[in-house]
Amino acid sequence: MVKAQKLLLDSLGIHKLEAIVGGSMGGMQALQASVDFPNFAKKIIALATTHATRPWAIAFNKIAQEAVLEDPAFKKGYYDPADIKITGLVGLAVGRMAGHISFLSPASMDRKFGRQYKRNDGLYELFGKFQVESYLEYNGYNFTKWFDPLSYLYITKAINIFDLSRGYDSLEDALAKIKSKLYLISFEADMLFEPKESKEIFDIMQDIHPKELSSYLNVDSDYGHDAFLVEVDKFEDYIKEALNG
Repeated sequence: MVKAQKLLLDSLGIHKLEAIVGGSMGGMQALQASVDFPNFAKKIIALATTHATRPWAIAFNKIAQEAVLEDPAFKKGYYDPADIKITGLVGLAVGRMAGHISFLSPASMDRKFGRQYKRNDGLYELFGKFQVESYLEYNGYNFTKWFDPLSYLYITKAINIFDLSRGYDSLEDALAKIKSKLYLISFEADMLFEPKESKEIFDIMQDIHPKELSSYLNVDSDYGHDAFLVEVDKFEDYIKEALNG
């Protein structure tokens, strides 16, 4: 993916970037670009990410993959995209629900939903729903109307196999290639890519490079992984300062 992006930029006559910024999977790509093309960007800003996807995140993606693959409407990948746009895909909806759970945290779910029941549903109705259940259904099923299931499988596969040290003897050897200024941002309650994963990259960078080549911010947040999307006010000054030099 990073090589394709580089080819696109080359074709546009862009051979130097001020910064590459990405969160989650985008952070993986930013890190990969810093290793594969060390002279391409002056700055790398990677948020809520990791150097290699851990079993916890892979397990959530496995649920999504299995749900899609076992849905008869998926037709082993030979579905008609026009049909999916109309009817959606139940398997993809279920997988997306699992993903949403990993994007949040227990504290943010408590705050957002509590134990509130869906309005007009009776507590003892068999198919009555808690607010959190309605939220997952809404986001899961709407997602299937506009996102292609094969694309989702490729993305989750790419996330699962990501390993910045692949092709090197160690992570230290991979990070030694970096020449950009590296800014790392993690979020305290991120269960998908824990703060210790960014901190590990930072610690190695501090050991093998001049200390000013890397910087690390752990954001005090109980929102979860999606904090990098919704709590921008907590780290925007850090990014502004990084971009402004």
